[in-house]
Amino acid sequence: MPPRHPEHARTQGAPVDRYHRQRLLPSIGDAGQERLAEARVLVAGCGALGCGIIDALARAGVGRLVLVDRDIVETTNLQRQSLYTERDAEQGVPKAVAAAERVAAINSRVAAEPVVADLSAANAARLGRGCDLILDGLDNFEARYILNDLAVREGLPYIYGGAVATTGMSLAILPRPEWDAPERAPGGHLRWSAAQATPCLRCLFPSAPPPGASPTCDTAGVLGPMVTIIAAFQATQAIKLLVGAIDAVDRRLLSVELWENEWRFLDASAAGPAPECPCCAARRFEFLEPRRDEGGSRSGGASTLCGRDAVQVSPAEDARRIDLEAIASRLVGHGSFDVRPHLLRGVLTAERGDAGEVELTLFRDGRAILKGVRDPARGRAIYAKYIGM
Repeated sequence: MPPRHPEHARTQGAPVDRYHRQRLLPSIGDAGQERLAEARVLVAGCGALGCGIIDALARAGVGRLVLVDRDIVETTNLQRQSLYTERDAEQGVPKAVAAAERVAAINSRVAAEPVVADLSAANAARLGRGCDLILDGLDNFEARYILNDLAVREGLPYIYGGAVATTGMSLAILPRPEWDAPERAPGGHLRWSAAQATPCLRCLFPSAPPPGASPTCDTAGVLGPMVTIIAAFQATQAIKLLVGAIDAVDRRLLSVELWENEWRFLDASAAGPAPECPCCAARRFEFLEPRRDEGGSRSGGASTLCGRDAVQVSPAEDARRIDLEAIASRLVGHGSFDVRPHLLRGVLTAERGDAGEVELTLFRDGRAILKGVRDPARGRAIYAKYIGM
C-alpha cells in the first residue's frame, strides 16, 4: 500500500484535506491556501511572541518559515513560550532549533529554517531575502529598527508586536510603495496602493526609549495569555496579507491592557508616512549600516538580555565561525564544558559574576551568553579573558 500524503487523513474512505476548515472560509478558499503554501516568512525572535506566531502560521500551512533567534531555551521561558518543553530547557537547545523541530512535528509540509544568530545589520538583508513579509517577536527596539529599515528598503510588510506585564501592542506596517500596481508581483512579494500605506515604526517612535525607561519582562514580568493575544493578532494580519486581502488588514495600532480589560484601536494614519521620517521619507537606512569602532573596523558589542541575569557578547560582524571543540580543549581547567551541535556550554568555575556563578554558552558564530552577569562591560572582560576579542 503506498504511503498516505501527510496532508490528508481518511474519513469513511474519503481523503480529507488538513486545511479543509480553513479553505471553507470565503476569505481564504483554495486560492488563498495555495498562496499560503507558496509564502516565505521571516519570524525574527522565537520567544513568547515568536512561539505563538510560528505555531499559528505552521498550522495554517505557510510554506516556508525562517526562524531567527539568538538564545537558548530556559526553564523560565516555559510559562509563556508554548513551543518548548522541559527537555529543551534541560538541554539548553537553541530556540530557533527547538522551534523548527516543533514545526516539523506540527506540520511536515512546512519548511522551517532555523537560524541561531543575533539579528544585525550584517545579516538582516540575507535573512529577509526572498521573504514575503516580516513578523516581529523581538524584545528590543534597536533590532526592531533594523527590521523596519529592511521592510521599508525592500518594500516588505512588517508586523510589529510587543508585550510585557499585562500590556501589549501591535501594528501592521505597509511601507510607502515604490511601484504602481497594487497587486501581487510575479517575484512573490506583496503589493498595495499608496492609499493603503501606513506610518513606519520610526514615524511613530523616532528614537528608542533610553535604557531603563521602559519595563521589561525581567523587571515587570509577563502574563502568558497577554502574549498569546498579541501573537494571534500578528499571525492573523500576516495571513490576511499573504492571501492578498490587503483591504482586510487592520492598519490601526492595537493597544491592550488585559488585566484592566482595556482594548484600544488607535488610528495612526496621521503619523505618516511622515515627511520628516529619516527612514520612509528620506530613505536613510542607518540601522542597516554595519557598526564600526573608532578605528573604522566592524565592531562587536555586549548587551543585557531581557528576562535573564545575562549578557550577550557579540564579536565583530565579519568574524568567522569558530572551532568549539578547540575552545573546549583550551578551557579544560577552567570548568566542565559540553560541546553540542550548535554550541558549547558550561560553568567558568573561577569566575563570579554580578548574579552568582558564570555560565558560558558559546555559539559557532562567536557569540556568547554569559549567565550570572548583568554588566555588559564585565561580560566583555570575561569573554576577552577566555575566548579572545
